[in-house]
Amino acid sequence: MTQDDQTRIELEAAAFRTLIHHLMEKRPDVQNIDLMNLGGFCRNCLSRWYQEAANARGIEMGKDEAREIVYGMPYGQWVAQNQTEADAAKKAAFAEAFAKNVGPDQG
Repeated sequence: MTQDDQTRIELEAAAFRTLIHHLMEKRPDVQNIDLMNLGGFCRNCLSRWYQEAANARGIEMGKDEAREIVYGMPYGQWVAQNQTEADAAKKAAFAEAFAKNVGPDQG
């Protein structure tokens, strides 16, 4: 099956919106630390990728603005509503996953 670039872009955008909806509406209980530990990315990564794509196109966007787009609310509000404290084992696994998948300059 072949598709033109515009159709591919529209399908990719629809898949991204569905992923965001799934993470934010259907599964806000899934913690970012668990996503990072298992998948090597989390909601914050999605917002960073969004910000980087905007910046690469000459659109000024900061970290907080990108996070609000992904989270659908200010990040601090989402954390207060949804984030739970992680145990020491999860924190250690996160440090390893973050270093491997994101890197020290991306925090």
